[in-house]
Amino acid sequence: MVALDRKQIVQNAKHLVVKVGTNVLTTAEGRLNAERIQRLVGELCAIHARGVYTTLVSSGAIGAGMGRLGLAERPKFSPTLQALAAIGQGALIQNYEEEFSKRGVVAAQVLLTASDLSSRERYLNIRNTFYTLFNYGAIPIVNENDAVSSAELSLTFGDNDRLAALVSCLFPEPLTILLTDVDGLYDGDPALPESKLVSKVDKWSPALMEMVAEKKSSRSKGGMSSKLKAARTVTSVGGTLLVANGDDPDILSKIFAGAEVGTLFLPSERLAARKRWFRQAPSCGTLVVDAGAARALLKQGKSLLTIGVVETRGTFRKGDVVSIVDLQGRELGRGLSNYSSQDAQLVCGKRSNELADALGQDRDVYEEIVHRDNFQITVVD
Repeated sequence: MVALDRKQIVQNAKHLVVKVGTNVLTTAEGRLNAERIQRLVGELCAIHARGVYTTLVSSGAIGAGMGRLGLAERPKFSPTLQALAAIGQGALIQNYEEEFSKRGVVAAQVLLTASDLSSRERYLNIRNTFYTLFNYGAIPIVNENDAVSSAELSLTFGDNDRLAALVSCLFPEPLTILLTDVDGLYDGDPALPESKLVSKVDKWSPALMEMVAEKKSSRSKGGMSSKLKAARTVTSVGGTLLVANGDDPDILSKIFAGAEVGTLFLPSERLAARKRWFRQAPSCGTLVVDAGAARALLKQGKSLLTIGVVETRGTFRKGDVVSIVDLQGRELGRGLSNYSSQDAQLVCGKRSNELADALGQDRDVYEEIVHRDNFQITVVD
């Protein structure tokens, strides 16, 4: 594959997902920065006019709600945060709608929870909705549905960096731009003068997480670690991700002009649409496998057989996405389970000639608890 420079990478992108953080969109007092939204929308419309399918993932609902109520500090309790999101979401989308309308572009609000992407059917419905919006010439504005998400039920994305990454996985070879209030990833603490900006990351490495120095903020949830996790998600499915400073009012124009700004994370592989979903879909349960099964999955390209499963965790249905981990707890991959969690408990560790007796009469029997065609490796060596 011929190496492309930055300008070629961004200008070749057909699908663009831009995430803008709370600290970029709001003032120090927590109120929406109308001037910043105006400049951002102007740049997005210019990119959209090039024929690029453009999606905006926007934080700021809780921050806008804080501003509306005059709160100086971000509350810690979920019901309060959800109420603030409900208050602030209307103000946020109203500001966007006004600015996009001035430029003749239709804005479409899309509120998601993590569970929306866990089901293959709902995932496909969401993807079809995005493409229909693109066909209408609209720009989707995405946010987590904070007012109804529940951390206790494991239905939250956790931060909008991850949400942006998962939305990017809907599209082939996306370009994802995370706009934050720092210049990018540094090789040390950004506050130290000897630390240098990392311009490009060719390949994901767990060692990257050791370079992160988190900065506390009362108005946002994400930090550089969440951006690195988002980069891993996007690049693992064939996308490119760029972390850049959204405080620069012309940052997107500079990026599309090929300027050496921010930190660019290059894709590690190309995946078909179905396997992109395996990579990003929240798992509904876990299958713990022995060393032989792990080796068969990773080295021999085999299916996961019932005899190689030593334990099942969680509650899942037949056809749900499950995480497959080794005895040390390391995730090896994800795939579709041929059994419900109840039946998986009955067949785990069983040989093929023992399955019918374990399940009882008139039950579907599968030697493969996860077939190779429905499995995608996620482990990073």
